[in-house]
Parts: sequence; C-alpha cells; structure tokens
Amino acid sequence: MSHSGHSHDLERCRELVAQLNDYLDGELPADLCAELERHLADCPDCRVVLDTLGQTVHILHHLDEAPPPALPADLEARLLARLRLA
Repeated sequence: MSHSGHSHDLERCRELVAQLNDYLDGELPADLCAELERHLADCPDCRVVLDTLGQTVHILHHLDEAPPPALPADLEARLLARLRLA
C-alpha cells in the first residue's frame, strides 16, 4: 500500500486488511470492528481495499441471480485454436 501521506505503519495495515472478510461478514468482534473503523477513517489505502473487497463479495453473492452473458458462437473454437498454437 502506498500510504499516501498517512502515518499508519504498513504492518498494521496488513493485519487489519487480513480481518476485512470477517468485518464484511459481520463476524468480527465489536472491539476489533471499532479499531478497524478508526483505522479506515484515517487510511485511504485500506478504504480502497475494503471497497474493492466489498464490491467483489457483492458480485460473487449475486452471480447466480443473473444468467451468464452470451458469448459469440465461434469463441470456443477460436480459443481452442489459439491454445493449440501456444
């Protein structure tokens, strides 16, 4: 993380980022939630990680709600031909 001008140390960011899944799932104890939220209030880099992870989790949870996008009919043949060339 680039730490754009804030005073957090990188190791602390790593420790907190490792807890983001539990935070998003509502499984992080209240004291750690409060600590993480204080950190996020002052760490733009970790907020970006949280936002990105949150968006990814949202997409994964809603994958089965929408049909997969249609692929061009010849895509599989082109991919297989390309792989054989590689």
